[in-house]
Amino acid sequence: MNEQQRKEQAQIKQVDAADRKSGQEKPLSEKTSADFAKYFETTYEPPNLNKARKRGRDKVNVHYDFAIPEDMERIGEGKKFLIRTYGCQMNEHDTEVMAGILTEMGYESTSDTNEADIILLNTCAIRENAENKVFGEIGHLKPLKLEKPDLILGVCGCMSQEESVVNRILKKHQHVDLIFGTHNIHRLPHLVKEAMFGKEKIVEVWSKEGDVIENLPKARKGKIKAWVNIMYGCDKFCTYCIVPMTRGKERSRRPEDIVQEVRHLAAQGYQEVTLLGQNVNAYGKDFDDITYGLGDLMNDIHKIDIPRVRFTTSHPRDFDDRLIEVLAKGGNLLDHIHLPVQSGSSEILKKMNRKYTREEYLELVRKIREAMPNATLTTDIIVGFPNETEEQFEETMTLVEEVGFEAAYTFIYSPREGTPAARKKDDVPEEVKKKRLYRLNELVNKQSAESMKTYQYQKVKVLVEGESKKDPDVLAGYTEKNKLVNFKGPKSAIGSIVEVEITEAKTWSLNGVMVENTVEVN
Repeated sequence: MNEQQRKEQAQIKQVDAADRKSGQEKPLSEKTSADFAKYFETTYEPPNLNKARKRGRDKVNVHYDFAIPEDMERIGEGKKFLIRTYGCQMNEHDTEVMAGILTEMGYESTSDTNEADIILLNTCAIRENAENKVFGEIGHLKPLKLEKPDLILGVCGCMSQEESVVNRILKKHQHVDLIFGTHNIHRLPHLVKEAMFGKEKIVEVWSKEGDVIENLPKARKGKIKAWVNIMYGCDKFCTYCIVPMTRGKERSRRPEDIVQEVRHLAAQGYQEVTLLGQNVNAYGKDFDDITYGLGDLMNDIHKIDIPRVRFTTSHPRDFDDRLIEVLAKGGNLLDHIHLPVQSGSSEILKKMNRKYTREEYLELVRKIREAMPNATLTTDIIVGFPNETEEQFEETMTLVEEVGFEAAYTFIYSPREGTPAARKKDDVPEEVKKKRLYRLNELVNKQSAESMKTYQYQKVKVLVEGESKKDPDVLAGYTEKNKLVNFKGPKSAIGSIVEVEITEAKTWSLNGVMVENTVEVN
């Protein structure tokens, strides 16, 4: 999926929103990681991938006593905040939590940087391009910080969990007031207080994951679709991935808390929930008092009166038979499954430490198809992993054809500092990698277009999310199979599931005409 296709997928406009200094031993330019380690003193130690690999199964406690400190409850009255979000759905959901906390502190959301009293950049560490965008934005915000010294400028999220990133910010971007990571979002009121009244830069990054904090407020984006986090962290340690360090070890929320949250969303009229986890299929594997996995959770949510339930992101190794059995029940459990394969070559998969082979992945696909013949599969693929041969790339191409993916997020491999793959010498020229990506995208586009043609003149159920960004007279939403549909209809249809007859099939979207009667979902 290239940039143009991503833009088309995101064309729905939501209707609801939310020098040397005295006392220093040496100049900043000469400081090393050891000099900055003091900023992590309260966080056990600087994040370290090698130590993360050896982490144990320390007990994770669940806390239900979150509250805004009394002296910070109305501190934001008359003030505004802005959060810029980069990266995955988990970051989007973290932003909802931070927005909820700031709202309870009296702040109001704004999209105008000039109005904001607090600006937070919620960052992604997965790809170098995302990191470059963040540092570019930090630079762009410097004049505003100089103009408004009381503005609190913060960097949070996955990039903040990387010691090298924190070092770079402290050395080169001293206008940043606040740095915190992914494990201590619940401490935002305390961090804001320190940033407002303290004289020093606030850096608090926890390398230990900490506990599960329930009852965090959320300022959700709209009233139609909702993210529900069911677990945190990842223990897979793919050689190219920084997530096990930035998000920590796997720890699951208690099932009763998740079910209660989904029930509450259903009562509020939400039409769709997406269960989130870095490796969502590993849900429950860390429980030591019950045997309960994602399949069991989906089975319980299946009984809740909410029209649509999705989950992301899956790891093929943890996609078990129980989950397939439950998904096959249908109903509000949708059969669009995002199943990242990353490569079609068993040799490359081994180098990636994906812990499955090409044959095992195809066997999983066979099981899914057998239980759900009409299931739609999408995936993630990395092209140009260090020393990938032409033959290995061709194995990816044939797997894409064999599975028949209807969409794929495709990338040229991007080395991330601190990961094993980043230490590998790569003999594949960049031009070769670009050609491979082009060929792969051509194939994915072809398969997507072919799948879209099957919808021509068919009637589909569309969850209407809002107006099209391209045309306010056109409504837009997604089918159960996650296909984007644009059609003309009354604004009153927003937030409902309606029936649309498809009149035109494009590569990445469908055009249609709304059938008069709204679909009733029981």
